[in-house]
Amino acid sequence: MNKRVSTSRRDFLKKASLAAAGTIGIPLFIPARALGRAGNVAPSDRIVMGCIGVGSQGTGNMMMFLGKPEAQIVAVCDVDASRRSDARRTVETKYAVRGIAEYNDFRDLLGRTDLDAVSIAVPDHWHALVATAAARAGLDIYGEKPLAYTISEGRAIVDAVDRYGVVWQTGSWQRSVRNFRYACELVRNGRIGKVHTVRVGLPYGYSIADMGGFGLAPVPEGFDYDMWLGPAPRVPYVPNRCHWNFRWVSDYSGGQLTDWAGHHCDIAQWGMGTELTSPVEIEGAAHFPKAKDGLFDTAISYRFVCTYREGFTMIVADAHQQPKGMGVLFEGSDGWIWVDREGFDASPKSLLTSAIGPNEIHLYRSDDHHQNFLDCVRSRKETIAPARVAHRSIMVGHLGLIAMKLGRKIQWDPAAERFVNDPDADRLLARPMRSPWHL
Repeated sequence: MNKRVSTSRRDFLKKASLAAAGTIGIPLFIPARALGRAGNVAPSDRIVMGCIGVGSQGTGNMMMFLGKPEAQIVAVCDVDASRRSDARRTVETKYAVRGIAEYNDFRDLLGRTDLDAVSIAVPDHWHALVATAAARAGLDIYGEKPLAYTISEGRAIVDAVDRYGVVWQTGSWQRSVRNFRYACELVRNGRIGKVHTVRVGLPYGYSIADMGGFGLAPVPEGFDYDMWLGPAPRVPYVPNRCHWNFRWVSDYSGGQLTDWAGHHCDIAQWGMGTELTSPVEIEGAAHFPKAKDGLFDTAISYRFVCTYREGFTMIVADAHQQPKGMGVLFEGSDGWIWVDREGFDASPKSLLTSAIGPNEIHLYRSDDHHQNFLDCVRSRKETIAPARVAHRSIMVGHLGLIAMKLGRKIQWDPAAERFVNDPDADRLLARPMRSPWHL
């Protein structure tokens, strides 16, 4: 697969590779990402990929890329040996080949010289470390939402993507679904007049899977628990801490709020045209339970109100506290529009069949999220869910979480990405990382 690079850089890479080959006496191999060629890409060229994190979501993404003829997966990585072996066998069966590589440490996969891109689906507390390392390696990235575990880590990802010129697609796939795009186009084109309130409904409570109980237990053979913890505090192994359940433990994630804000707050920002900014005032309350058996401590119920300079209010809450439940409800002076995975509704009803005219605002169209990423890897255009947008989308959730943890109103500077004269709140923009991990 070819990336567009300048002639001078291409020549430099060729010369460097030739010099290295001559020095150590190995056959010359130049990775696909290093050699850009003018003109059309040959149909036989494939985007060579590795998959980092092949649990539930990671396997789902891997299967999507396996179904794309222009993608070729050559390596998988996971700290759980059984999961990565299952993934390897799946890839080998799909391609009818042997020899797909397995890695325990993502750094070993990133050290390969034949990759163009990676798919990353790891727990939230790992997002920034893996993503910035992949960007430094010059690899295009399909990275799961939420963009990052903290606001400062999200900024690190955005800066790395910009610095190294890589293509980034966030797994906020609702942007590639027609109803969500159409709802946002109707709002952006003034069909419901001036929008004064946006209500974002997210899930309530937890979605716990029994991974083997709450008691202390030996670490299973083949599971690199220390690597799974990574930058998070060192704690004894408990089966229900890991894999699916990481999301309900604040050392690794922010619960349903930060999981789903990457979806529905993203759509709310898209519809309001505030994709590259954020609220300036946030206030709310949440119920943080006492950690069950020392584990689950993220918010079960929550509600916070965001005030935007653009003149509207965004109310983010669990579905029990929203009039329409899950989804995004735009309320304007002339009507309302609600959209969710389960449906699409509006008042007046005529909005449901309203056409967007040729001279009106038409939003970025993608009908296949994974294909959009691959297309942009080839074209070098920006994806429908780039890092800079995903950063602002999940920022809404992070700001709400900080306000609710502090139990008071907070003022935010969207440009500086700092709180206004509030050092206590600023301390919650980042988290300490366990040695030796750092950004």
